[in-house]
Amino acid sequence: MTIADLATALDELPLIDHHVHGALAAELDRPAMERALTESDRPIPGWMTQFDSQLGVALRRWCAPVLDLPPRVAPEEYLRRRHELGAAEVTRRLLRAAGVAHWLVDTGMGGTELLSPAEMAEISATRADEVVRLESVLEQLGRDDVAAGELPERFAQVLAERSARAVGLKSVVAYRHGFDFDPHRPSRAEVVAAAGRWLRAGGGRVDDPVLLRFLLWSGVDLGLPLQLHAGHGDPDLRLHRCDPLLLTEFVELVEPAPLVLLHCYPFHRNAGHLAQVYPHVFFDVGLAVNHTGARSAAVVAESLELAPFAKVLFSSDACGPAELHHLGAVLWRRGTHRALAEWVQEGVWSEDDAVRIAGMIGAGNARRLYDC
Repeated sequence: MTIADLATALDELPLIDHHVHGALAAELDRPAMERALTESDRPIPGWMTQFDSQLGVALRRWCAPVLDLPPRVAPEEYLRRRHELGAAEVTRRLLRAAGVAHWLVDTGMGGTELLSPAEMAEISATRADEVVRLESVLEQLGRDDVAAGELPERFAQVLAERSARAVGLKSVVAYRHGFDFDPHRPSRAEVVAAAGRWLRAGGGRVDDPVLLRFLLWSGVDLGLPLQLHAGHGDPDLRLHRCDPLLLTEFVELVEPAPLVLLHCYPFHRNAGHLAQVYPHVFFDVGLAVNHTGARSAAVVAESLELAPFAKVLFSSDACGPAELHHLGAVLWRRGTHRALAEWVQEGVWSEDDAVRIAGMIGAGNARRLYDC
Protein backbone atom coordinates (compact mmCIF):
# COMPACT_ATOMS: atom_id res chain seq x y z
CA MET A 1 0.00 0.00 0.00
CA THR A 2 1.24 3.52 -0.88
CA ILE A 3 0.49 7.07 0.19
CA ALA A 4 -1.74 7.31 -2.89
CA ASP A 5 -3.62 4.26 -1.65
CA LEU A 6 -4.15 6.00 1.69
CA ALA A 7 -5.62 9.03 -0.09
CA THR A 8 -7.94 6.80 -2.09
CA ALA A 9 -9.00 4.89 1.02
CA LEU A 10 -9.86 8.15 2.79
CA ASP A 11 -11.73 9.55 -0.21
CA GLU A 12 -13.81 6.38 -0.46
CA LEU A 13 -14.45 5.95 3.28
CA PRO A 14 -18.21 6.13 4.04
CA LEU A 15 -18.30 8.42 7.06
CA ILE A 16 -20.62 8.51 10.05
CA ASP A 17 -21.18 12.14 11.00
CA HIS A 18 -21.97 11.51 14.65
CA HIS A 19 -23.03 15.07 15.47
CA VAL A 20 -24.76 17.20 12.87
CA HIS A 21 -27.86 19.34 12.45
CA GLY A 22 -30.28 19.41 9.56
CA ALA A 23 -29.45 21.15 6.30
CA LEU A 24 -31.40 24.30 5.48
CA ALA A 25 -34.16 23.74 2.97
CA ALA A 26 -34.75 27.41 2.08
CA GLU A 27 -33.02 29.67 -0.43
CA LEU A 28 -30.28 31.91 0.96
CA ASP A 29 -29.36 35.43 -0.06
CA ARG A 30 -25.87 36.76 0.55
CA PRO A 31 -26.52 38.21 4.03
CA ALA A 32 -28.01 34.90 5.19
CA MET A 33 -25.10 32.92 3.76
CA GLU A 34 -22.59 35.23 5.42
CA ARG A 35 -24.34 34.84 8.78
CA ALA A 36 -24.05 31.07 8.39
CA LEU A 37 -20.26 31.38 8.08
CA THR A 38 -19.74 32.70 11.60
CA GLU A 39 -20.68 31.78 15.15
CA SER A 40 -21.28 35.45 15.90
CA ASP A 41 -24.84 36.63 16.38
CA ARG A 42 -23.93 40.28 15.74
CA PRO A 43 -24.53 42.13 12.46
CA ILE A 44 -21.62 41.79 10.05
CA PRO A 45 -19.97 45.20 9.58
CA GLY A 46 -20.37 46.67 6.11
CA TRP A 47 -16.60 46.97 5.69
CA MET A 48 -16.00 43.19 5.88
CA THR A 49 -17.26 39.90 4.50
CA GLN A 50 -17.30 36.43 6.04
CA PHE A 51 -16.09 35.07 2.72
CA ASP A 52 -12.73 36.54 3.81
CA SER A 53 -12.32 33.93 6.54
CA GLN A 54 -10.89 30.43 6.63
CA LEU A 55 -14.39 29.01 6.29
CA GLY A 56 -15.37 31.40 3.51
CA VAL A 57 -12.26 30.62 1.47
CA ALA A 58 -12.71 26.87 2.03
CA LEU A 59 -16.31 27.08 0.84
CA ARG A 60 -15.29 28.70 -2.45
CA ARG A 61 -12.46 26.19 -2.93
CA TRP A 62 -14.22 22.89 -2.14
CA CYS A 63 -17.93 23.51 -2.73
CA ALA A 64 -17.71 25.43 -6.02
CA PRO A 65 -16.71 22.37 -8.14
CA VAL A 66 -19.74 20.46 -6.83
CA LEU A 67 -21.88 23.21 -8.36
CA ASP A 68 -19.99 23.03 -11.69
CA LEU A 69 -17.86 26.09 -10.94
CA PRO A 70 -14.08 26.46 -10.97
CA PRO A 71 -12.35 26.38 -7.56
CA ARG A 72 -11.88 29.68 -5.76
CA VAL A 73 -14.62 31.42 -7.71
CA ALA A 74 -15.69 34.88 -6.51
CA PRO A 75 -18.48 34.93 -3.89
CA GLU A 76 -20.83 36.76 -6.25
CA GLU A 77 -20.45 34.09 -8.92
CA TYR A 78 -20.83 31.29 -6.39
CA LEU A 79 -24.05 32.74 -5.00
CA ARG A 80 -25.40 33.39 -8.50
CA ARG A 81 -24.86 29.73 -9.43
CA ARG A 82 -26.39 28.60 -6.15
CA HIS A 83 -29.52 30.58 -6.95
CA GLU A 84 -29.67 29.18 -10.49
CA LEU A 85 -29.62 25.59 -9.22
CA GLY A 86 -32.06 26.19 -6.39
CA ALA A 87 -31.73 25.22 -2.74
CA ALA A 88 -32.98 21.65 -3.15
CA GLU A 89 -30.52 20.79 -5.92
CA VAL A 90 -27.61 22.47 -4.12
CA THR A 91 -28.41 20.56 -0.95
CA ARG A 92 -28.76 17.26 -2.82
CA ARG A 93 -25.43 17.69 -4.60
CA LEU A 94 -23.43 18.79 -1.58
CA LEU A 95 -24.80 16.17 0.83
CA ARG A 96 -24.25 13.33 -1.63
CA ALA A 97 -20.77 14.53 -2.54
CA ALA A 98 -19.77 14.57 1.16
CA GLY A 99 -19.48 10.79 1.24
CA VAL A 100 -21.36 10.54 4.55
CA ALA A 101 -23.19 7.23 4.87
CA HIS A 102 -25.00 7.98 8.14
CA TRP A 103 -26.03 11.25 9.80
CA LEU A 104 -26.71 11.39 13.56
CA VAL A 105 -28.88 14.50 13.70
CA ASP A 106 -29.33 16.73 16.75
CA THR A 107 -32.93 17.91 16.34
CA GLY A 108 -32.84 20.40 19.21
CA MET A 109 -32.58 23.57 17.14
CA GLY A 110 -33.84 25.12 13.93
CA GLY A 111 -37.42 23.89 13.94
CA THR A 112 -39.03 23.21 10.58
CA GLU A 113 -36.47 25.39 8.78
CA LEU A 114 -33.98 22.53 8.97
CA LEU A 115 -34.40 19.13 7.37
CA SER A 116 -35.53 16.37 9.72
CA PRO A 117 -33.51 13.15 10.00
CA ALA A 118 -35.93 11.47 7.58
CA GLU A 119 -35.56 14.35 5.10
CA MET A 120 -31.77 14.29 5.47
CA ALA A 121 -31.81 10.57 4.67
CA GLU A 122 -34.03 11.06 1.64
CA ILE A 123 -32.16 13.92 0.01
CA SER A 124 -28.71 12.40 0.63
CA ALA A 125 -29.80 8.83 -0.21
CA THR A 126 -28.17 7.60 3.00
CA ARG A 127 -29.18 6.83 6.60
CA ALA A 128 -30.05 9.28 9.36
CA ASP A 129 -30.93 8.84 13.03
CA GLU A 130 -31.88 11.26 15.78
CA VAL A 131 -29.95 12.61 18.74
CA VAL A 132 -32.41 14.07 21.27
CA ARG A 133 -31.57 17.32 23.04
CA LEU A 134 -32.40 17.18 26.74
CA GLU A 135 -33.14 20.87 27.22
CA SER A 136 -35.61 20.86 24.31
CA VAL A 137 -37.56 17.97 25.81
CA LEU A 138 -37.96 19.76 29.14
CA GLU A 139 -38.88 23.04 27.49
CA GLN A 140 -41.61 21.28 25.52
CA LEU A 141 -42.86 19.62 28.69
CA GLY A 142 -43.01 23.05 30.34
CA ARG A 143 -45.41 24.17 27.62
CA ASP A 144 -47.71 21.24 28.36
CA ASP A 145 -49.05 22.55 31.68
CA VAL A 146 -47.02 20.22 33.90
CA ALA A 147 -47.02 20.82 37.68
CA ALA A 148 -43.72 21.21 39.48
CA GLY A 149 -44.46 18.31 41.81
CA GLU A 150 -44.97 15.88 38.95
CA LEU A 151 -42.18 17.15 36.70
CA PRO A 152 -39.40 14.72 37.71
CA GLU A 153 -41.44 11.62 36.95
CA ARG A 154 -43.18 13.12 33.91
CA PHE A 155 -39.87 14.15 32.42
CA ALA A 156 -38.39 10.68 32.85
CA GLN A 157 -41.43 9.20 31.11
CA VAL A 158 -41.43 11.74 28.27
CA LEU A 159 -37.68 11.44 27.72
CA ALA A 160 -37.91 7.64 27.52
CA GLU A 161 -40.70 7.93 24.95
CA ARG A 162 -38.98 10.70 23.01
CA SER A 163 -35.68 8.84 22.76
CA ALA A 164 -37.03 5.33 22.20
CA ARG A 165 -35.69 5.31 18.64
CA ALA A 166 -32.82 7.75 19.13
CA VAL A 167 -29.15 6.77 19.10
CA GLY A 168 -27.99 9.37 21.63
CA LEU A 169 -28.75 12.40 23.79
CA LYS A 170 -27.32 15.90 23.76
CA SER A 171 -26.97 18.69 26.33
CA VAL A 172 -26.08 22.34 25.86
CA VAL A 173 -25.31 22.93 29.53
CA ALA A 174 -22.14 24.70 28.31
CA TYR A 175 -24.38 27.41 26.84
CA ARG A 176 -26.99 27.51 29.58
CA HIS A 177 -24.57 27.65 32.53
CA GLY A 178 -21.05 26.40 31.83
CA PHE A 179 -19.24 23.32 33.12
CA ASP A 180 -18.53 24.79 36.56
CA PHE A 181 -21.72 23.29 38.02
CA ASP A 182 -22.20 21.12 41.09
CA PRO A 183 -21.60 17.67 39.56
CA HIS A 184 -23.72 15.71 42.02
CA ARG A 185 -27.22 14.42 41.32
CA PRO A 186 -29.81 16.89 42.68
CA SER A 187 -32.40 15.59 45.12
CA ARG A 188 -36.02 15.30 44.08
CA ALA A 189 -36.91 18.14 46.45
CA GLU A 190 -34.30 20.38 44.81
CA VAL A 191 -35.67 19.55 41.35
CA VAL A 192 -39.27 20.25 42.35
CA ALA A 193 -38.30 23.59 43.93
CA ALA A 194 -36.31 24.61 40.86
CA ALA A 195 -39.15 23.48 38.57
CA GLY A 196 -41.57 25.63 40.57
CA ARG A 197 -39.38 28.71 40.12
CA TRP A 198 -38.96 28.00 36.41
CA LEU A 199 -42.67 27.40 35.75
CA ARG A 200 -43.78 30.44 37.76
CA ALA A 201 -41.44 32.53 35.61
CA GLY A 202 -43.23 31.24 32.51
CA GLY A 203 -41.06 28.25 31.65
CA GLY A 204 -39.17 28.77 28.41
CA ARG A 205 -35.41 28.56 28.17
CA VAL A 206 -33.94 26.24 30.81
CA ASP A 207 -30.91 27.76 32.49
CA ASP A 208 -31.46 26.92 36.16
CA PRO A 209 -28.37 24.96 37.29
CA VAL A 210 -30.44 22.50 39.33
CA LEU A 211 -32.67 21.68 36.37
CA LEU A 212 -29.65 21.39 34.08
CA ARG A 213 -28.04 18.91 36.49
CA PHE A 214 -31.32 17.03 36.63
CA LEU A 215 -31.33 16.77 32.84
CA LEU A 216 -27.75 15.49 32.73
CA TRP A 217 -28.39 12.81 35.34
CA SER A 218 -31.65 11.84 33.62
CA GLY A 219 -29.66 11.34 30.44
CA VAL A 220 -27.09 9.24 32.29
CA ASP A 221 -29.87 7.08 33.72
CA LEU A 222 -31.20 6.36 30.26
CA GLY A 223 -27.92 4.78 29.22
CA LEU A 224 -27.54 6.31 25.75
CA PRO A 225 -24.33 8.15 24.78
CA LEU A 226 -24.57 11.69 26.13
CA GLN A 227 -23.11 14.43 23.93
CA LEU A 228 -21.92 17.66 25.55
CA HIS A 229 -21.00 20.78 23.60
CA ALA A 230 -17.58 22.00 24.75
CA GLY A 231 -15.40 24.93 23.72
CA HIS A 232 -16.00 27.37 20.87
CA GLY A 233 -19.54 28.41 20.00
CA ASP A 234 -21.65 31.51 19.63
CA PRO A 235 -21.59 34.42 22.15
CA ASP A 236 -24.33 32.78 24.19
CA LEU A 237 -21.61 30.88 26.05
CA ARG A 238 -18.64 32.02 28.12
CA LEU A 239 -15.67 30.19 26.68
CA HIS A 240 -13.60 30.05 29.87
CA ARG A 241 -16.45 28.11 31.51
CA CYS A 242 -16.60 25.54 28.68
CA ASP A 243 -13.24 23.84 29.22
CA PRO A 244 -14.05 20.12 29.52
CA LEU A 245 -11.53 19.76 32.37
CA LEU A 246 -14.18 21.49 34.52
CA LEU A 247 -16.26 18.32 34.05
CA THR A 248 -13.69 16.02 35.65
CA GLU A 249 -15.64 15.29 38.84
CA PHE A 250 -18.88 14.78 36.89
CA VAL A 251 -17.00 12.43 34.55
CA GLU A 252 -15.91 10.36 37.54
CA LEU A 253 -19.34 10.35 39.17
CA VAL A 254 -21.17 9.04 36.08
CA GLU A 255 -18.61 6.39 35.07
CA PRO A 256 -19.14 4.16 33.07
CA ALA A 257 -21.95 6.07 31.29
CA PRO A 258 -20.61 7.13 27.85
CA LEU A 259 -19.88 10.86 27.52
CA VAL A 260 -19.02 12.48 24.19
CA LEU A 261 -17.29 15.87 24.19
CA LEU A 262 -18.14 17.82 21.05
CA HIS A 263 -15.82 20.23 19.20
CA CYS A 264 -13.73 21.20 22.24
CA TYR A 265 -11.58 23.83 20.43
CA PRO A 266 -9.40 25.41 21.80
CA PHE A 267 -9.54 22.85 24.61
CA HIS A 268 -9.23 19.78 22.34
CA ARG A 269 -5.97 18.74 23.99
CA ASN A 270 -7.74 18.84 27.36
CA ALA A 271 -10.48 16.67 25.89
CA GLY A 272 -7.79 14.29 24.65
CA HIS A 273 -6.52 13.98 28.22
CA LEU A 274 -9.98 13.08 29.51
CA ALA A 275 -10.46 10.57 26.70
CA GLN A 276 -7.15 8.93 27.57
CA VAL A 277 -7.65 8.57 31.30
CA TYR A 278 -11.39 7.76 31.39
CA PRO A 279 -12.58 4.79 29.31
CA HIS A 280 -16.10 6.18 28.94
CA VAL A 281 -15.08 9.58 27.47
CA PHE A 282 -14.97 10.23 23.71
CA PHE A 283 -14.43 13.45 21.75
CA ASP A 284 -14.26 15.16 18.37
CA VAL A 285 -13.08 18.49 16.92
CA GLY A 286 -16.13 18.89 14.66
CA LEU A 287 -17.00 22.58 14.66
CA ALA A 288 -13.36 23.66 14.56
CA VAL A 289 -12.60 21.73 11.37
CA ASN A 290 -14.85 23.93 9.25
CA HIS A 291 -13.99 27.20 10.92
CA THR A 292 -10.22 26.69 10.72
CA GLY A 293 -10.34 25.90 7.00
CA ALA A 294 -6.82 25.62 5.59
CA ARG A 295 -5.50 25.25 9.15
CA SER A 296 -7.90 22.41 9.98
CA ALA A 297 -5.21 19.83 9.24
CA ALA A 298 -3.32 21.09 12.30
CA VAL A 299 -6.42 20.78 14.50
CA VAL A 300 -7.10 17.25 13.23
CA ALA A 301 -3.48 16.26 13.92
CA GLU A 302 -3.67 17.73 17.43
CA SER A 303 -6.77 15.64 18.12
CA LEU A 304 -4.63 12.54 17.50
CA GLU A 305 -1.90 13.42 20.00
CA LEU A 306 -3.03 12.01 23.33
CA ALA A 307 -6.28 10.05 23.16
CA PRO A 308 -6.44 6.41 22.08
CA PHE A 309 -7.67 6.38 18.51
CA ALA A 310 -10.71 4.31 19.51
CA LYS A 311 -11.94 7.37 21.46
CA VAL A 312 -11.83 9.94 18.63
CA LEU A 313 -14.86 10.57 16.36
CA PHE A 314 -15.68 12.47 13.18
CA SER A 315 -18.36 15.15 13.10
CA SER A 316 -19.09 18.29 11.11
CA ASP A 317 -21.54 20.01 13.50
CA ALA A 318 -22.95 21.44 10.28
CA CYS A 319 -26.17 23.41 10.63
CA GLY A 320 -27.94 25.24 7.84
CA PRO A 321 -26.35 25.53 4.39
CA ALA A 322 -25.33 22.14 3.02
CA GLU A 323 -21.93 23.63 2.24
CA LEU A 324 -21.10 23.14 5.91
CA HIS A 325 -22.02 19.45 5.81
CA HIS A 326 -19.89 18.96 2.71
CA LEU A 327 -16.91 20.92 4.03
CA GLY A 328 -16.88 19.06 7.34
CA ALA A 329 -16.25 15.82 5.48
CA VAL A 330 -13.81 17.24 2.92
CA LEU A 331 -11.65 19.06 5.45
CA TRP A 332 -11.60 16.12 7.86
CA ARG A 333 -10.46 13.77 5.09
CA ARG A 334 -7.76 16.23 3.99
CA GLY A 335 -6.56 16.87 7.52
CA THR A 336 -6.47 13.19 8.39
CA HIS A 337 -4.60 12.35 5.19
CA ARG A 338 -2.03 15.07 5.80
CA ALA A 339 -1.37 13.92 9.36
CA LEU A 340 -1.25 10.19 8.66
CA ALA A 341 0.70 10.49 5.39
CA GLU A 342 3.42 12.44 7.18
CA TRP A 343 3.77 9.74 9.82
CA VAL A 344 3.81 7.01 7.19
CA GLN A 345 6.48 8.82 5.19
CA GLU A 346 8.58 9.20 8.33
CA GLY A 347 8.38 5.45 8.82
CA VAL A 348 6.71 5.64 12.23
CA TRP A 349 3.33 4.37 10.98
CA SER A 350 2.52 1.65 8.49
CA GLU A 351 0.15 2.33 5.61
CA ASP A 352 -2.12 -0.44 6.85
CA ASP A 353 -2.33 1.11 10.32
CA ALA A 354 -3.10 4.52 8.79
CA VAL A 355 -6.01 3.17 6.74
CA ARG A 356 -7.35 1.11 9.64
CA ILE A 357 -7.26 3.98 12.14
CA ALA A 358 -8.77 6.45 9.69
CA GLY A 359 -11.64 4.00 9.28
CA MET A 360 -12.06 3.79 13.06
CA ILE A 361 -12.28 7.55 13.50
CA GLY A 362 -14.34 8.18 10.38
CA ALA A 363 -16.98 5.54 11.08
CA GLY A 364 -16.03 2.51 13.16
CA ASN A 365 -15.86 4.21 16.56
CA ALA A 366 -19.28 5.84 16.08
CA ARG A 367 -20.78 2.57 14.89
CA ARG A 368 -19.61 0.85 18.10
CA LEU A 369 -20.50 3.72 20.46
CA TYR A 370 -23.99 4.38 19.12
CA ASP A 371 -24.71 0.79 18.08
CA CYS A 372 -25.61 2.00 14.61
